[in-house]
Amino acid sequence: MKNSANIGFAWLITISMLCLLANSQLTTNFYSKSCPNLLTVVRKQVMNAIKTETRMAASLLRLHFHDCFVNGCDASVLLDGSEGEKTALPNLNSARGYEVVDAIKSAVESSCSGVVSCADILAIAARDSVLLSGGPSWRVLLGRRDGLVANKTGANLSLPAPFESIGNITLKFQAVGLNLTDVVSLSGAHTFGFASCATFGNRLFNFSETNAPDSTLLDPSMVSDLQNLCPANGDISRITPLDWNSTDLFDNHYFQNLVNGRGLLESDQFLYSSDQAISTTRSIVELYSQNPQLFFIDFANSMIKMGNIQPLIGSAGEIRNNCRVINS
Repeated sequence: MKNSANIGFAWLITISMLCLLANSQLTTNFYSKSCPNLLTVVRKQVMNAIKTETRMAASLLRLHFHDCFVNGCDASVLLDGSEGEKTALPNLNSARGYEVVDAIKSAVESSCSGVVSCADILAIAARDSVLLSGGPSWRVLLGRRDGLVANKTGANLSLPAPFESIGNITLKFQAVGLNLTDVVSLSGAHTFGFASCATFGNRLFNFSETNAPDSTLLDPSMVSDLQNLCPANGDISRITPLDWNSTDLFDNHYFQNLVNGRGLLESDQFLYSSDQAISTTRSIVELYSQNPQLFFIDFANSMIKMGNIQPLIGSAGEIRNNCRVINS
């Protein structure tokens, strides 16, 4: 499943990482002595999960994203409880893959008990999910520890919503140290995975090709099919691929969709078609739509940056025995 183009551009990704690595609090060889088989163990579990359900690749990547934007990359998204991040609006009945993380953690514990954090497992699983779906690879920085508290309020406030403007989403990215290029490149994760009717149903009715409310109107060729999937007052939990061109592949078709007015989520189409996009994100979208190699390089770098959001290191936090609960 690995994209052969990755090999040709691995050196470019490595070079572009050097500045980030120099200043990082994390290291690529953190477990070289304490858990030398870690990457192999995680890769095997992720591969098995994707073979069972291809969609799981996107779900595991999303877990890492939703973790890092709240409390930093500390695996707080994995904690159970009525006030946990799992029950926040952006995650409720939406975030998934917890059982796969449990399986990875169990396999890792069998190899090296009490050593590897759940936060690092999320970071490695995200990279492997992209790579095994045809996307780029990168050397994951490691050494995170697990947080002791979840932050439901933070999840509700900090995670981007599918209806938000470029301005609002950019502010949320800036709050965690990410820039406009990161906004666009990380949005490219929507090149695989699925979305529910709840996230785009507002775009399907009172639809008029001749009286469009703005330039972000959904491509008319998609509307009829989506209306059948998501009828008014229907089941908002029904799902459809985010990228109709290549549902399970990590590629640059997402950006080609935006150029052609076929972005499923309103927030995605805003990146190309809104008034704000003209002076901010449209040119980046166009570049990525024409140059998949540039997208891969930028995505890898943005993932490294995102993975370095406020990690707990040293004696902070803990290494959870069970990713769903803090240690006794």
